[in-house]
Amino acid sequence: MTSDETQGTPEQPEDGRSGDAPFQFRDKRKVDPTSGEKRPDAPASDAADAAQGGDDGGATDPLEALDFEPSAEATEDSELLAAKAQAAENLDALQRERASFTNYRNRALRDQEAARTQGVQDVLAALLPMLDDVERAKQHAELSGPMAAIAEKLDASLAKFGVERFGRVGEEFDPTVHEALMHSTDAEAETTTVNLVVEPGYRIGDKVVRAARVGVVGPE
Repeated sequence: MTSDETQGTPEQPEDGRSGDAPFQFRDKRKVDPTSGEKRPDAPASDAADAAQGGDDGGATDPLEALDFEPSAEATEDSELLAAKAQAAENLDALQRERASFTNYRNRALRDQEAARTQGVQDVLAALLPMLDDVERAKQHAELSGPMAAIAEKLDASLAKFGVERFGRVGEEFDPTVHEALMHSTDAEAETTTVNLVVEPGYRIGDKVVRAARVGVVGPE
């Protein structure tokens, strides 16, 4: 066989068809390139391949058929969580403001009460000389008629402001409320007691404005 005969003889196709038959292209893609949907004749087992555009990697991007937009329910959940977070923050701020206001109110009430007590103490301190004169007049029975009535009204007015008079003969001596100006002894005395009130003491609640000035007697 010559070289010319070898080059000019076409090979027969394996399927037995003539080499002169026109070439035919068969589309075996499992996804329609136009609609992106799986073709009805595609095997069910090849569904995964069909979702990826077939064996030949079709021109259509299968991701375009997917919907990544958040649903309305997901949006509502996100807004609800944000609203709850804002509500919790507002509640915390409100509680802090309320606690701050409560502390301020309590402090203001304490300051108001302290100022009131201090005012009563100042007035009482200014009235002490007159009150001592009234007490001396009572001890000597020198108050009568209108003066006695005025003295009673004065005591009632002081009581309205919490002023209390203390210091009486026979009381046990207490250095926290008594000021001993004189001291004597008695063989029969068992404890130190008040036997003379020179000037009574005054206090407002637990606050001693002036200690009672007294004479005391105690055991030898």
